[in-house]
Amino acid sequence: MKDILAFLRQLVSLCTHLLQHKPFVYTTHNTLSLHFDLMSVQSEMRRDAPEQLMLSYTRIMMGFLLFRPSPRSIAMIGLGGGSLPKYCYAKLPDVAILVAEINPAVIALRDLFCVPPDNNRFQIKCEDGAQFVKTASKPIEVLLVDGFDRKGQSAQLCSERFYEDCFQLLSPGGIMVVNLALEDPRLSQSIERIHRRFPKTVVVTSEDFTNRIAFAPKGAALDLSQEQLSARLGWLEQQHQVGLGRTLQRIRHAQYMRVPQHCRSVATPSHRLGAVGPSEWGAGLGVSGVPRRSRPGRCP
Repeated sequence: MKDILAFLRQLVSLCTHLLQHKPFVYTTHNTLSLHFDLMSVQSEMRRDAPEQLMLSYTRIMMGFLLFRPSPRSIAMIGLGGGSLPKYCYAKLPDVAILVAEINPAVIALRDLFCVPPDNNRFQIKCEDGAQFVKTASKPIEVLLVDGFDRKGQSAQLCSERFYEDCFQLLSPGGIMVVNLALEDPRLSQSIERIHRRFPKTVVVTSEDFTNRIAFAPKGAALDLSQEQLSARLGWLEQQHQVGLGRTLQRIRHAQYMRVPQHCRSVATPSHRLGAVGPSEWGAGLGVSGVPRRSRPGRCP
């Protein structure tokens, strides 16, 4: 009977928040989840492990650690339930974290989702993310963009001007990681705009096939040798149980597919991330095959 009454109370609260166009929280015995509507989950938290990354796309976004394993500064656009900032705050004790969230109703839920209070290395600002990247005074090493409202990805966070401002904000060798919704009708346009400003961008799909995540480096952040990444992955996976090995496979797959088909067997021996063969990225992805023979023509 208590469970039924609790469900009815949640249902009334849900309907009220939907009518008021406010975010709402759905509670179970083990989890809390943040919603803007009935169709999608913005954030999810385990009650007994608030810092654990529950959603697939958040674990993949942590793939920036492969290329910037010890950042000193991280900026995030979009708070949601605070999954990424909470994890980074707990697992990267030397990093300063700044989060820009435009919706005060989302910020008001921070205590419910166990988001740390503001202090000397963690701060949440109620600010438009596009305005933040335009006016921020200090360069940022890692920029995580995960800005959604009840209508989807905010238009001002996928414009050419926005991506230009993101590029200018990043320090040399920095990296931007953008979460994109797979069903967004502007998805292709957003990816094209990111590529235009960040030519070495790599885009991967989340394990649950609901999101695409763009890794956009400023400069050569992704151009690491296979040996460097293998060594780095070993100690990173001891500290971060977020599937970095699987994320690396996805990134390598995406980079390999960007190599022109007639150049792939030529590119493979270079042992660069952007030029690896299927036998190297296929493990764990259910992908097999061998590079095609080179065709006449010059490779980039």
